[in-house]
Amino acid sequence: GPREAPGGRRGVRALRRSPVRVLQPQSPGERPQSPPERPQPPPAAAVERSAALPGLWYEKAAPGDRRLGKVVTIAKSKKFRDNHGKVLLEGHRLIKDALEAGAVPQTLFFSTVGHLKLLPEAEIKRASLVKVKFEDIKTWSDLVTPQGLLGIFSKPDPAKMSYPAAQLTNSLPLLLICDNIRDPGNLGTILRSAAAAGCEKVLLTKGCVDPWEPKVLRAGMGAHFRVPIIASLDWESVPTNLPAGTQVCVADNDDPDAAAGATSTPRGAGRAGSAPDSPKAAVKSSPEAAPEHEDEEGAAGIPELAAQHYYEDWAHSPVAVVIGGETHGLSPAALRLAASSGGRRLVIPVVPGVDSLNSAIAAGIVLFEGRRQLLWRHKREDERQRLP
Repeated sequence: GPREAPGGRRGVRALRRSPVRVLQPQSPGERPQSPPERPQPPPAAAVERSAALPGLWYEKAAPGDRRLGKVVTIAKSKKFRDNHGKVLLEGHRLIKDALEAGAVPQTLFFSTVGHLKLLPEAEIKRASLVKVKFEDIKTWSDLVTPQGLLGIFSKPDPAKMSYPAAQLTNSLPLLLICDNIRDPGNLGTILRSAAAAGCEKVLLTKGCVDPWEPKVLRAGMGAHFRVPIIASLDWESVPTNLPAGTQVCVADNDDPDAAAGATSTPRGAGRAGSAPDSPKAAVKSSPEAAPEHEDEEGAAGIPELAAQHYYEDWAHSPVAVVIGGETHGLSPAALRLAASSGGRRLVIPVVPGVDSLNSAIAAGIVLFEGRRQLLWRHKREDERQRLP
């Protein structure tokens, strides 16, 4: 019988059955051709040419187009992101930063062609462009005030990214290791501080929230495309991601004087207070605290680390700072790595009775102090070289 219109029930069923062929925007002479061997399902949408941007072709999503539903899956499921190698980005600023850093767009959903004008044209030609109703974007958006622009990108590979020139020239031999940072807002803020302080690289251990979660991206304000982020590392592979000879320090806010008599373990910058017998209390110096994968030392307890105030001299290049999460604090493995590299506990003194600092604030304080010390050192070395 005659085929129904794309908006009809059969068109919707066909879409459910098999994914719509991606229409790559091409110049008018090269309209996409169907491969002859396989009949295609009815088209999901009309292909239109943008009057505002003559070089761009885009599709108009028909009612029942299922691709927008995938947006939610990518936004909500780390497993899906990992298995399919996709991430979801939202808003002009983030998408522009991603495109300029060389991230590969797969599909861009927009509510008006004007949104595309704000993006680099050569880059967006690589994506399928799909015009959708603003109401649809509002339904799927994670933002309070959606902008009408969403993009599905291939998961960025730090080794293939081209970070901004200004970022690279201002980068220092200062690295950040995040340990058990579970709060998305905190991790995003920490990444933003790391980019602002000129960190060379950020390492995230397996206990951290996924950096590609929408809330982390939102709080990061583009930091994901300014500084390399290596995620999901186990502690055994952390040293291989550090430059040779890196000294690893841990940020802490226990007062060393108060702790002198007790066998205390650093709580990790910003660990929220919990009673010693609480399951979420900081790791104690005991064999039970050993991680599941014991290293060569075995469960030999947690090494004591020399403690000092964060504003005293510690940033000798290259240096890495470990920031612990607010609930789980620092891993025993973080303390072992610090001890084996000759690192220290960097104490942020707080007013007695105030339990602890937020981990993102602690990261900002310690990283900017590290930056100040490294720049001061560089300046001193330059002056020495100039002397006859």
